[in-house]
Amino acid sequence: MSQAGLDARIVRLGPVRSLADAAAALDLDARDVVKTLVVRRGDDDFLFVLVPGDRTISWPKLRALLGVSRLSMPDASGAKDATGYERGTITPFGSSRAWPVVADGRLVGRTVSLGAGEHGLAAVVDADAAIAALRAQVADVTDPQVTVPQ
Repeated sequence: MSQAGLDARIVRLGPVRSLADAAAALDLDARDVVKTLVVRRGDDDFLFVLVPGDRTISWPKLRALLGVSRLSMPDASGAKDATGYERGTITPFGSSRAWPVVADGRLVGRTVSLGAGEHGLAAVVDADAAIAALRAQVADVTDPQVTVPQ
């Protein structure tokens, strides 16, 4: 991230079992623990989607934004091949290929954490600076996370 000119606070989390645990360890709201998801548009054609921790990708919104009728998520091996990172560590910074980035608009104006390339490590950054450094497209591409009563 320093190569991109970003000031980042690197935090070693240790074991966390939930979004709430991660947010507490980072002293952030759950919505600010960003998930970096890898999405496949086609053969050897991927993109990163930055999703607030308390939300999920809205496939209809993302398909409409990208003007495609079909998207999928690669399996763990496919994600690693596309990015160089294992699931749970993926970040658009330092990826083996500079795939396009879409950031959900709810990240604008916030301080967020992103994966930092290894398990148990997070980078806390200014979302606007990260969005600018990544030349990310900002759009409404998420829906609220549905919680299942237990």
